[in-house]
Amino acid sequence: MQVTTGTVIGGKVVVEGVPLVEGSVVAVLSREPEEPFALSSEDEDDLLAAMAEIERGEFVSADKLLESLRKYG
Repeated sequence: MQVTTGTVIGGKVVVEGVPLVEGSVVAVLSREPEEPFALSSEDEDDLLAAMAEIERGEFVSADKLLESLRKYG
């Protein structure tokens, strides 16, 4: 897994740095035009670790989260 940035050009995301393999599945986080987006190496490591947990199925579903919030909220 890798983290990269890009820019929307002609309605498509053009990534910077390492090219992605054709057919790669990606997640896109969008920010407001004037809102900066930067990660420290520690934040990037945390994000990659969290994404790996999700890929392993180690997460709480939205339904269970909402149920918990209603119960304990």
